[in-house]
Amino acid sequence: MYCGRQRIWVFLILWLATSPLAWAGDWSQILGPNRDGVAAGENVRREWGNDSPRELWQREVGEGLAGVAVAGDRVVLFHRQGDEQIVEAMHAETGEVLWTHRWPTRYVSSISPDSGPRCVPLIHGDAVYVQGALGNLVCLALADGKQRWLRDTFADFDAREGYFGAGSSPLVAEELLLLNVGGRREGGIVAFSLVDGSTVWQVPDEQASYSSPRLVERDGVAHALFVTRFNFLSLDPQSGTVRFRLPFGMRGPTVNAASPVVINNHVFLSASYGIGARWVEFDADRAKEIWSRDDLMSSQYATCVAHEGVLYGVDGRQDGPPGRLRAFDPSTGKVHWSEERFGMATLIRAGETLLVMKTDGELVLVDATPEEYRELARWQLLPGTTRALPALAAGRFYVRDETVLKCVSLGPGVN
Repeated sequence: MYCGRQRIWVFLILWLATSPLAWAGDWSQILGPNRDGVAAGENVRREWGNDSPRELWQREVGEGLAGVAVAGDRVVLFHRQGDEQIVEAMHAETGEVLWTHRWPTRYVSSISPDSGPRCVPLIHGDAVYVQGALGNLVCLALADGKQRWLRDTFADFDAREGYFGAGSSPLVAEELLLLNVGGRREGGIVAFSLVDGSTVWQVPDEQASYSSPRLVERDGVAHALFVTRFNFLSLDPQSGTVRFRLPFGMRGPTVNAASPVVINNHVFLSASYGIGARWVEFDADRAKEIWSRDDLMSSQYATCVAHEGVLYGVDGRQDGPPGRLRAFDPSTGKVHWSEERFGMATLIRAGETLLVMKTDGELVLVDATPEEYRELARWQLLPGTTRALPALAAGRFYVRDETVLKCVSLGPGVN
């Protein structure tokens, strides 16, 4: 009888692990678990008919271009109300506020109408790490929001706010927190201790960008990949040793904002403002540009997502003609399909489905295939402008505009 029950439990465990209702869990940092825009293990409903996603909750929010981070039952929001920057933890299922941490800010954007924070929170272990628009790097306890440490990176490293304030989200590498500070005092890229925020190593001569770094391992070698103001480089994450550096960027009123996309031993880089795209091959200590062009994918700030060697992304600028959604092969430059005048958007891939969140508040589900542009569903989720990156965790899709954060269900069989 015991063996029979054991078989039943094994069957149930296997069924739950392979069932469409077995969702993955976290979106704990910018662009998801691996910073590649992929929601690993998420199973999004693909056939909707006349149905719409069920709204689970929504709440008012203040200024900010930072999307949320999600870990377990916690959703962490970073926004601004009046002269205060605010980090809040909410319950993922209900939106109930669990704790709030505030500190004053005097940042005023000289270009953007929004003066809130730009960086997506980072949840790691029992802590939350955020960077405000004026370079305040703060560590809070995930359980109750109590401050553990704070660094004023602008003051400590003589950094400047740039066009839109600080906007590169920090990266965890073992016991270190890596950040493109852009300081003049030897603090271009800085590694901080996760425990107390002390400085561990510094890389000079790198100005700050709005791109967030990635951590990858190839052939047993760890690479912290950064796109800074004028360069693409790899660092040893533990020592700060530069493994390689390639020029990427342009002087003048330009920014680098998309994160590097890694496919095997290649990296795809993209920016607008005439900078264009690069396809780079790399190994342990060298990198070589394979091609460079400005007619394939010039993404102003949205990072492309990959699937089976194909890249999907939006080519264009927020302040230009409507962007085009494209599928292309980065190894050859071949465009598989291009949906013209689609509009600006950010992307998440969940399995075979692209979640394309347009900046006009419309969510479009698209089949992740190079065969043709195949639209699965489309809904107007929010009335405002949605430039903050969305998040997908446990079947719940989180997106915000200028005034509202909304959570809807995209999981199968729950609407």
